[in-house]
Formats: sequence, C-alpha cells, structure tokens
Amino acid sequence: MTQRRYSSFSSRQSSSSKRNPLGPSASWRMVLVRMILILGLCALIGRIVWLQVLDHDFLQGQGDARTVRTEIISANRGVIMDREGEPLAVSTPVITLIGNPREMSMERQDLVALAKALEEPSVDAFVNRMVDQHNRNRSFVYLARRITADKAQQVQVLKLPGIESRNEYKRYYPAGEVTSQLVGITDINDEGSEGMERAYNELLRGVPGERKVLKDRRGNWVRDMPLFFKEASPGRNIQLSISLRLQYLAYRELLNTVQAHNADAGSILIMNARTGEVLAEASVPSYNPNNISGGVERNRPITDAMEPGSVMKPLAMATILESGKFSPDMTLDTSPGYMRLDNFTIRDVRNFGKLTLTGVITKSSNIGMTQLALALPNDVLWQAYRRMRLNQAPGTAFPGESAGSLPIPAVWSKSTRATLAYGYGLAVSQLQLASAYTTIANDGRYLKPSLLKLPEAPQGEQLIQPQTAHQVLAMMETVVGPYGGAGGAAIEGYRVAGKSGTPRKLSAQGKYEANSHRANFVGIVPATNPRLIMVITIDDSKQGGYYGGAVAAPLFARVAGPALRMLDVPPDDKRDDGENSRHADDAVKVTGIRQPGAAEAAARSTPND
Repeated sequence: MTQRRYSSFSSRQSSSSKRNPLGPSASWRMVLVRMILILGLCALIGRIVWLQVLDHDFLQGQGDARTVRTEIISANRGVIMDREGEPLAVSTPVITLIGNPREMSMERQDLVALAKALEEPSVDAFVNRMVDQHNRNRSFVYLARRITADKAQQVQVLKLPGIESRNEYKRYYPAGEVTSQLVGITDINDEGSEGMERAYNELLRGVPGERKVLKDRRGNWVRDMPLFFKEASPGRNIQLSISLRLQYLAYRELLNTVQAHNADAGSILIMNARTGEVLAEASVPSYNPNNISGGVERNRPITDAMEPGSVMKPLAMATILESGKFSPDMTLDTSPGYMRLDNFTIRDVRNFGKLTLTGVITKSSNIGMTQLALALPNDVLWQAYRRMRLNQAPGTAFPGESAGSLPIPAVWSKSTRATLAYGYGLAVSQLQLASAYTTIANDGRYLKPSLLKLPEAPQGEQLIQPQTAHQVLAMMETVVGPYGGAGGAAIEGYRVAGKSGTPRKLSAQGKYEANSHRANFVGIVPATNPRLIMVITIDDSKQGGYYGGAVAAPLFARVAGPALRMLDVPPDDKRDDGENSRHADDAVKVTGIRQPGAAEAAARSTPND
C-alpha cells in the first residue's frame, strides 16, 4: 500500500515536470540576468568611482564652467607728484557695467529703461545696438565704462538680468591744463598714452589681481571663493622735477603773453642751473586732461625743434673764446654792416662799426659772429655743439623728445660756418637749448636734463673752462643793460644775463618767411650765482612787436622775479645809485661804442635779433 502511494506520487511529479515549459534552462536564464545586473551595477559603480575619485577634474571643470567666474581686480595706478609731493595725477574708483546679451532681457521697455539710466544720448540707437544680431550672439559687451557709483546705482536698481559691475580706476589730474602736456593722460584701459604717463607706464600701472566667485545661471553673485584670491599690487609713485607753484606761474604768464600779442603759440621752460632739473615747462595752447575733446596738443619745449637764431650766439662765443685766439675786449670792424658770402648776403640791422667781442653779443651782430667763426677751423663750432648734445635726444624718456638737427655738412663752406655761429642751419628744442646753457651757467659743466626729481646734484661734464663761462655770462649781462636789445628782461634787485633772438620761420616750400618770426629769449638769473635758466619762445606774434627782446624778454621778467622770491633766492644787485649811474659807461667800455640821444634809443628798440 505504501509502495503504491509512493509510486503514484513519483509518477505525478514526473508528469508535472514534463508539463513545465521552461524546464531546467530557466535557472540559467535567471543566472544570466542576475550576472548582467551585477555587471551593470559594477560598471556604474566603477564609473562613479572613476569620475568622483580618479577623474574628478572633469566634472569639477564642467561645474565650474557653468557657475564659477574669474574676475579681474584692477590695480591702483601710482601717483604722479611734483617735487614737493603735490599730486599731479591720481586714480579714483569708478564702475564699469558689463552685459551678457544672451542673458539680458531684450524687451524694448527694459532696454529703454536701461538706456535712460545710462543717460545714453540716443535711446533708439542704444536699443538698436543691443538687439542687433551680432551683439545678441555675444556673451560680453560694455554697457558703460568708468562711470560714478551714483550712475551705476541707477542701473542696478532696475534689477535687469545679465548685467554685472566691475570696480576699476579712472585717472584724475588736479592741475588740469597747467601740467597736462608734461604729465600726459591714460586711455580708456587706464594705460598711459601721452606724456609721463606713457613714459613710465610699466612703473605706474601696477599688477592686477584675480578672484573667483560663484554665480547662478543668470550671472548673479552667490558667494566669493576665498581660496582663489590674488590681491592686486598697486603701481609705484613717481616724483617729477617740476614745482607746481612755478608751473602755475609760468603757465599763467605765458597764456597772458600769447593772448596779448595774438600769437599762434608759446612755450616756456625753466631749468635748475645747478642740477639740470626742469622746474617748470608749459605750452599754449594746452588741453584739459579731465575732459578731452579733439586732438591733444604736443609738448613744444621737448618735442619741437626749431632754428634758434641769435640765442645761439653766446654758445658760439664760448667756443670762440675757448680757442684762445680772442678775448672779450678785442675789437672787430663790422662796417659796412653787411657782407657777401657764398652768394649769400649777411646783414646787421645797421652799421655798428667797431665792436668788441662783448659788443658783438650786446648788439647781436651777425657780421661780427661771422668774422669770428671764419677765423676758426672748419668744424670747431660743429664739434662744440655736438659736445653740448645738440644732435641727440636729451634722454629724459619723454615720448617723442626731439633729437634736434645738427647735420654734418658735405662741404664746409664759409656760409655754413657763419650760419652755425648765429643760429641758423641747425634745429634744437628748448630743452636741448636750456641744457646747453648749463655749460655757461654752471662754471663750464654740462648737465643732463631731468624730468624727475634727483636725489642729489649731478657732477656734470666739464666742456669749457670756468673763466670762459664767466666771461660769456658777463657779455650776456650787457644784453639786458642799457645798450642791449632785451632791457625788458631786467629784474629789480637781481643781475640778469640773457640773449634774445628773432629767427624767421621756414615756409612749407623751404623758404624763409618775410613776416613770420619766432620771438626767443634765454635768460640766466642771478648772474652772479646762477640758479635758473629760462628758455622762452613765442610763435608768430602779430600784435605789439615780434622781436625776442620786445615780446619774450618781458615775459622772462614777469616769471623770473616771482620765481626767485618763491625759491628764496637773495638779491645780488648790491650797487648803489652811484654805481648804477656808472653802469652805462661800463657798457660803453665793453661794447666799444657810444651812441648819444635818439640814435641810442633807436638802437635799443631795433635789436639785431
């Protein structure tokens, strides 16, 4: 019975197995599915490990590309100061607004509101520019550069998407047009583009910093990332050689002179006779560096070269005396007041007759200078001018400084040697001329010019003997005396040495204009112990005369007098009334001429510049 039941159960189980359609292979399929799931899970885990552990930079980079932004931290540009520490150029914080057209709202009402907040001159032009397809495809446009915080706030209150602000700096010039041509300006990117700003741009500009910030997809700031911060390094300060007080004085008087004489332009340069430092230099017309409109006027005393005319005669006389062939009291006959030389006629304004060498300077005789120059070897004057650096740039680093023109003649003709003696046939800048005159004012030592304040007085290079320099200085004193052509340069209480010049200007065709001149004057004061050298040029005076003695010499007196008092230079004219009365007789002795009454007055009013 039991056997029968077991047999029946086994037969039913066998029958049941035959009826299962999956059979034994079902277990293998289940195993295969499980293996596939396990392998997929392993692959997923491996990928996660790869990305999160072994190659996490990829995901980090992708995330950062969408949320982390690097912002430039502008560097504060260095301050430009005068020699007393007064600021001439400073940086003030401003804001630049930047837009991302891909994220900005291009609805007209939003763009109109933005244009009004930015105070755009034409709302329609601004809207059309923003919706232009070229701009819409960009991710970066400037909306406004270097605006004030108040103006930027007007935009920020609109809370428009895709707009961000950047802190920058803008240059401000406290002295305005008074120092603009020397100090210069910066461009929209705060890089020096003119003047000393350009010359020392690498020193002034500083090193920008960086910081990383986290932003959302609309460009809104979320938080700073302090671990990624590089602080900006401010630029270095520079101290110029000029004195702002003297600069104001020089510019004011120069402007008044140019306007009073209806001149085309004017320029002035004041140099420290002991150091070669430029204490002031200005040009008219000028410009306002805080609100530039139109072209930028050039710095004439440094960048413009001109034929100097008779102001070169003292430098030539120093070379003549240095030759040892002549002395100041030797006499020349300049009659009849003109001479023919290499098909050219050289003239004096009248026949001065017999003159001492001092008288040649006093009366500015072209004939006398020609005779003296021809008595020297061919290239002596040229070599002397070359040693005074009149054929090379002064080396101040100022952009565009003139190297002048001192051509080497192919043939040393007599006329070439003559014209070099009285200031034609070469071109020099006022800066070069002032530096050359340090040879006379500084006991024969040449001083290189400097636009930066020097820590100590330089030694200089001895070009002529001190005695020669003193002799020429004494000759130049007679030019400002009663027999010279620059009496307007006299300053009460101070002895003044000077030389005027009135060279004709060249036309575009290369010919000398009959009615176009430059009024030049070079002055040294005090003559007994020189402190200041001043070079003045008034271009094409059309009113009140045009001679250097009539136009430029009085300007010297109006600037040099107050300047000496500002510098606390004691008076050096100790002569009493009796000595002053004998001054005219002394002048007669050194010039070798005596002209009574009206003839004397006429000679003084028509100098041979």
